[in-house]
Amino acid sequence: MEERSRPLSVTRSIRLSRSATLSLPNLLALVVVVLASFLGNAQSIRFPNRIPDPAAGSAGQPLRTAVFALGSFWRSEAVFGCLDGVVRTAVGYAGGSKPNPEYRSLRDHAECVQVEYDPRLISYRQLLDVFWSSHDSRQVLGQGPDVGSQYRSIIFTNGTEESRLAALSKEREQTKSKSSVVTTQIQHLETFYPAEPEHQKFELKRHPLLLQLMGNLPEEELQKSRLAAKMNSFAAELCPPHIQRQIDAKIGDIIRKTWPVLRDV
Repeated sequence: MEERSRPLSVTRSIRLSRSATLSLPNLLALVVVVLASFLGNAQSIRFPNRIPDPAAGSAGQPLRTAVFALGSFWRSEAVFGCLDGVVRTAVGYAGGSKPNPEYRSLRDHAECVQVEYDPRLISYRQLLDVFWSSHDSRQVLGQGPDVGSQYRSIIFTNGTEESRLAALSKEREQTKSKSSVVTTQIQHLETFYPAEPEHQKFELKRHPLLLQLMGNLPEEELQKSRLAAKMNSFAAELCPPHIQRQIDAKIGDIIRKTWPVLRDV
Protein backbone atom coordinates (compact mmCIF):
# COMPACT_ATOMS: atom_id res chain seq x y z
CA MET A 1 0.00 0.00 0.00
CA GLU A 2 3.02 2.28 0.39
CA GLU A 3 3.24 2.88 -3.35
CA ARG A 4 -0.22 4.40 -3.45
CA SER A 5 0.61 7.13 -0.95
CA ARG A 6 3.43 8.73 -2.98
CA PRO A 7 2.68 12.41 -3.72
CA LEU A 8 2.73 13.75 -7.27
CA SER A 9 5.67 16.13 -7.11
CA VAL A 10 6.40 19.02 -9.46
CA THR A 11 10.15 19.37 -9.99
CA ARG A 12 12.52 21.46 -12.10
CA SER A 13 14.69 18.41 -12.80
CA ILE A 14 14.13 14.66 -12.98
CA ARG A 15 16.68 12.01 -12.09
CA LEU A 16 16.90 9.85 -15.20
CA SER A 17 20.04 7.81 -14.56
CA ARG A 18 22.21 6.66 -11.71
CA SER A 19 24.95 9.07 -12.61
CA ALA A 20 23.33 12.43 -13.31
CA THR A 21 20.46 14.75 -12.51
CA LEU A 22 19.73 16.80 -15.63
CA SER A 23 19.07 20.52 -15.56
CA LEU A 24 15.90 21.75 -17.24
CA PRO A 25 17.58 22.68 -20.60
CA ASN A 26 19.34 19.33 -20.86
CA LEU A 27 16.19 17.51 -19.80
CA LEU A 28 14.21 19.21 -22.56
CA ALA A 29 16.78 18.12 -25.12
CA LEU A 30 16.83 14.60 -23.72
CA VAL A 31 13.10 14.12 -23.88
CA VAL A 32 12.94 15.40 -27.46
CA VAL A 33 15.59 12.87 -28.47
CA VAL A 34 13.92 10.06 -26.55
CA LEU A 35 10.52 10.78 -28.08
CA ALA A 36 12.01 10.82 -31.55
CA SER A 37 13.73 7.51 -30.82
CA PHE A 38 10.46 5.95 -29.69
CA LEU A 39 8.43 7.07 -32.66
CA GLY A 40 10.94 6.84 -35.50
CA ASN A 41 11.35 9.03 -38.52
CA ALA A 42 7.63 9.21 -39.26
CA GLN A 43 6.88 11.26 -36.13
CA SER A 44 7.70 14.95 -35.81
CA ILE A 45 8.11 16.58 -32.41
CA ARG A 46 7.04 20.23 -32.30
CA PHE A 47 6.87 22.78 -29.49
CA PRO A 48 4.63 24.20 -28.22
CA ASN A 49 2.01 22.45 -30.38
CA ARG A 50 0.60 19.12 -29.24
CA ILE A 51 2.05 15.99 -30.79
CA PRO A 52 -0.32 14.26 -33.23
CA ASP A 53 -0.85 10.56 -32.61
CA PRO A 54 -0.59 8.63 -35.90
CA ALA A 55 -3.16 5.96 -36.70
CA ALA A 56 -2.00 2.40 -36.23
CA GLY A 57 -3.16 -0.82 -37.78
CA SER A 58 -4.84 -1.28 -41.12
CA ALA A 59 -7.94 -2.77 -42.65
CA GLY A 60 -5.93 -5.87 -43.57
CA GLN A 61 -4.43 -6.31 -40.09
CA PRO A 62 -6.54 -4.60 -37.39
CA LEU A 63 -5.31 -4.00 -33.89
CA ARG A 64 -6.20 -6.46 -31.15
CA THR A 65 -6.76 -6.04 -27.43
CA ALA A 66 -5.73 -8.09 -24.43
CA VAL A 67 -6.74 -7.60 -20.81
CA PHE A 68 -4.73 -8.71 -17.77
CA ALA A 69 -4.98 -8.29 -14.01
CA LEU A 70 -1.64 -8.47 -12.18
CA GLY A 71 -1.89 -6.30 -9.09
CA SER A 72 -1.99 -2.52 -8.92
CA PHE A 73 -3.07 -1.22 -12.29
CA TRP A 74 -0.82 1.82 -11.98
CA ARG A 75 2.25 -0.37 -12.38
CA SER A 76 0.54 -2.87 -14.68
CA GLU A 77 -0.13 -0.23 -17.32
CA ALA A 78 3.50 0.85 -17.24
CA VAL A 79 4.68 -2.75 -17.64
CA PHE A 80 3.17 -3.04 -21.13
CA GLY A 81 3.35 0.49 -22.54
CA CYS A 82 6.93 0.42 -23.82
CA LEU A 83 6.78 -2.91 -25.65
CA ASP A 84 7.33 -2.89 -29.40
CA GLY A 85 3.93 -3.40 -31.01
CA VAL A 86 1.86 -2.07 -28.11
CA VAL A 87 -0.13 0.90 -29.39
CA ARG A 88 -2.28 2.03 -26.47
CA THR A 89 -2.96 1.10 -22.87
CA ALA A 90 -5.74 1.84 -20.41
CA VAL A 91 -6.52 0.80 -16.85
CA GLY A 92 -9.88 -0.35 -15.64
CA TYR A 93 -11.94 -2.97 -13.87
CA ALA A 94 -13.17 -6.41 -14.90
CA GLY A 95 -13.98 -9.87 -13.58
CA GLY A 96 -16.84 -8.96 -11.26
CA SER A 97 -20.60 -8.67 -11.32
CA LYS A 98 -21.20 -5.06 -10.29
CA PRO A 99 -22.27 -2.76 -13.16
CA ASN A 100 -20.18 0.39 -13.58
CA PRO A 101 -17.68 -0.20 -10.75
CA GLU A 102 -15.69 2.69 -9.29
CA TYR A 103 -12.29 2.74 -7.61
CA ARG A 104 -13.77 3.14 -4.15
CA SER A 105 -16.55 0.64 -4.84
CA LEU A 106 -15.22 -2.32 -6.83
CA ARG A 107 -16.89 -5.17 -4.97
CA ASP A 108 -15.75 -8.33 -6.82
CA HIS A 109 -13.94 -6.66 -9.74
CA ALA A 110 -10.16 -6.67 -10.22
CA GLU A 111 -7.88 -3.85 -11.27
CA CYS A 112 -6.64 -4.61 -14.77
CA VAL A 113 -4.92 -3.18 -17.83
CA GLN A 114 -6.20 -3.22 -21.39
CA VAL A 115 -3.46 -3.53 -23.99
CA GLU A 116 -4.12 -2.57 -27.61
CA TYR A 117 -1.47 -4.10 -29.85
CA ASP A 118 -0.42 -4.73 -33.44
CA PRO A 119 -0.20 -8.53 -33.96
CA ARG A 120 2.31 -8.00 -36.78
CA LEU A 121 4.81 -6.70 -34.23
CA ILE A 122 3.97 -8.54 -31.01
CA SER A 123 2.00 -11.72 -30.42
CA TYR A 124 -0.45 -12.70 -27.73
CA ARG A 125 2.05 -15.33 -26.57
CA GLN A 126 4.64 -12.61 -26.03
CA LEU A 127 2.17 -10.55 -24.02
CA LEU A 128 1.50 -13.61 -21.88
CA ASP A 129 5.24 -13.98 -21.27
CA VAL A 130 5.38 -10.38 -20.06
CA PHE A 131 2.33 -10.99 -17.87
CA TRP A 132 3.93 -13.96 -16.09
CA SER A 133 7.32 -12.30 -15.65
CA SER A 134 5.86 -9.07 -14.22
CA HIS A 135 4.12 -10.33 -11.08
CA ASP A 136 3.96 -13.17 -8.55
CA SER A 137 1.27 -15.49 -9.88
CA ARG A 138 1.54 -17.66 -6.75
CA GLN A 139 0.54 -14.98 -4.27
CA VAL A 140 -3.06 -15.37 -3.14
CA LEU A 141 -5.31 -12.31 -3.56
CA GLY A 142 -2.65 -9.68 -3.76
CA GLN A 143 0.71 -8.48 -5.02
CA GLY A 144 3.43 -7.48 -2.62
CA PRO A 145 2.04 -5.06 -0.02
CA ASP A 146 -1.26 -4.69 -1.93
CA VAL A 147 -3.59 -7.30 -0.48
CA GLY A 148 -7.18 -7.91 -1.53
CA SER A 149 -9.27 -9.50 -4.23
CA GLN A 150 -8.97 -6.45 -6.45
CA TYR A 151 -5.27 -7.29 -6.89
CA ARG A 152 -5.75 -10.93 -7.85
CA SER A 153 -4.06 -12.43 -10.93
CA ILE A 154 -6.31 -12.98 -13.97
CA ILE A 155 -5.93 -13.52 -17.70
CA PHE A 156 -9.07 -12.28 -19.43
CA THR A 157 -9.73 -13.92 -22.78
CA ASN A 158 -12.06 -12.99 -25.62
CA GLY A 159 -12.01 -16.15 -27.71
CA THR A 160 -11.22 -19.85 -27.91
CA GLU A 161 -7.66 -19.36 -29.17
CA GLU A 162 -6.77 -16.91 -26.41
CA SER A 163 -8.22 -19.32 -23.84
CA ARG A 164 -6.11 -22.16 -25.24
CA LEU A 165 -2.92 -20.10 -25.24
CA ALA A 166 -3.61 -18.79 -21.74
CA ALA A 167 -4.18 -22.33 -20.41
CA LEU A 168 -0.97 -23.61 -22.02
CA SER A 169 1.03 -20.72 -20.61
CA LYS A 170 -0.39 -21.36 -17.14
CA GLU A 171 0.62 -25.02 -17.37
CA ARG A 172 4.16 -24.01 -18.31
CA GLU A 173 4.28 -21.55 -15.43
CA GLN A 174 3.18 -24.22 -12.98
CA THR A 175 5.95 -26.58 -14.09
CA LYS A 176 8.57 -24.04 -12.99
CA SER A 177 7.93 -24.98 -9.35
CA LYS A 178 5.89 -27.75 -7.75
CA SER A 179 6.19 -26.32 -4.25
CA SER A 180 3.43 -23.74 -4.71
CA VAL A 181 0.34 -23.34 -6.86
CA VAL A 182 -0.18 -20.76 -9.59
CA THR A 183 -3.29 -18.85 -8.46
CA THR A 184 -3.92 -17.05 -11.76
CA GLN A 185 -7.48 -17.34 -13.01
CA ILE A 186 -8.45 -17.55 -16.69
CA GLN A 187 -11.78 -15.85 -17.37
CA HIS A 188 -13.77 -14.90 -20.42
CA LEU A 189 -13.90 -11.11 -20.58
CA GLU A 190 -17.47 -9.90 -20.15
CA THR A 191 -16.97 -6.14 -19.84
CA PHE A 192 -13.94 -3.91 -19.40
CA TYR A 193 -14.87 -0.80 -17.43
CA PRO A 194 -12.34 2.05 -17.90
CA ALA A 195 -11.09 3.50 -14.63
CA GLU A 196 -11.46 7.12 -13.66
CA PRO A 197 -9.19 9.62 -15.50
CA GLU A 198 -6.92 10.20 -12.50
CA HIS A 199 -5.79 6.55 -12.67
CA GLN A 200 -4.89 6.57 -16.37
CA LYS A 201 -1.16 7.00 -17.21
CA PHE A 202 -0.53 7.42 -13.49
CA GLU A 203 3.27 7.16 -13.64
CA LEU A 204 3.46 9.74 -16.43
CA LYS A 205 1.25 12.15 -14.52
CA ARG A 206 3.72 12.07 -11.63
CA HIS A 207 6.05 14.09 -13.90
CA PRO A 208 4.21 17.24 -15.05
CA LEU A 209 7.21 18.39 -17.07
CA LEU A 210 6.91 15.34 -19.34
CA LEU A 211 3.24 16.13 -19.87
CA GLN A 212 4.15 19.71 -20.77
CA LEU A 213 6.73 18.52 -23.29
CA MET A 214 4.06 16.36 -24.92
CA GLY A 215 1.88 19.41 -25.39
CA ASN A 216 -0.38 19.03 -22.34
CA LEU A 217 -2.74 16.68 -24.13
CA PRO A 218 -6.39 16.80 -23.07
CA GLU A 219 -7.33 13.81 -20.96
CA GLU A 220 -9.22 12.05 -23.75
CA GLU A 221 -6.24 12.30 -26.11
CA LEU A 222 -3.80 11.29 -23.39
CA GLN A 223 -5.70 8.09 -22.72
CA LYS A 224 -5.62 7.11 -26.39
CA SER A 225 -2.08 8.23 -27.15
CA ARG A 226 0.57 5.75 -28.24
CA LEU A 227 3.24 8.20 -27.13
CA ALA A 228 1.67 8.52 -23.68
CA ALA A 229 1.66 4.74 -23.24
CA LYS A 230 5.39 4.61 -23.94
CA MET A 231 6.23 7.63 -21.83
CA ASN A 232 4.22 6.19 -18.95
CA SER A 233 6.58 3.20 -18.98
CA PHE A 234 9.60 5.49 -19.32
CA ALA A 235 8.51 7.51 -16.30
CA ALA A 236 8.20 4.28 -14.29
CA GLU A 237 11.59 3.05 -15.53
CA LEU A 238 9.94 -0.08 -16.92
CA CYS A 239 11.03 0.09 -20.55
CA PRO A 240 12.87 -3.00 -21.85
CA PRO A 241 16.59 -3.06 -21.07
CA HIS A 242 17.70 -2.28 -24.63
CA ILE A 243 15.63 0.91 -24.64
CA GLN A 244 16.94 1.83 -21.21
CA ARG A 245 20.51 1.40 -22.49
CA GLN A 246 19.67 3.52 -25.53
CA ILE A 247 18.32 6.30 -23.32
CA ASP A 248 21.37 6.10 -21.05
CA ALA A 249 23.61 6.50 -24.08
CA LYS A 250 21.66 9.56 -25.23
CA ILE A 251 21.94 11.08 -21.76
CA GLY A 252 25.71 10.76 -21.98
CA ASP A 253 25.76 12.42 -25.41
CA ILE A 254 23.64 15.31 -24.21
CA ILE A 255 25.81 15.92 -21.14
CA ARG A 256 28.99 15.88 -23.24
CA LYS A 257 27.71 17.97 -26.14
CA THR A 258 25.28 20.24 -24.29
CA TRP A 259 22.80 20.04 -27.14
CA PRO A 260 20.34 22.93 -27.47
CA VAL A 261 16.62 22.42 -27.16
CA LEU A 262 15.46 21.05 -30.51
CA ARG A 263 12.33 22.43 -32.12
CA ASP A 264 11.98 19.83 -34.85
CA VAL A 265 13.27 16.28 -35.30
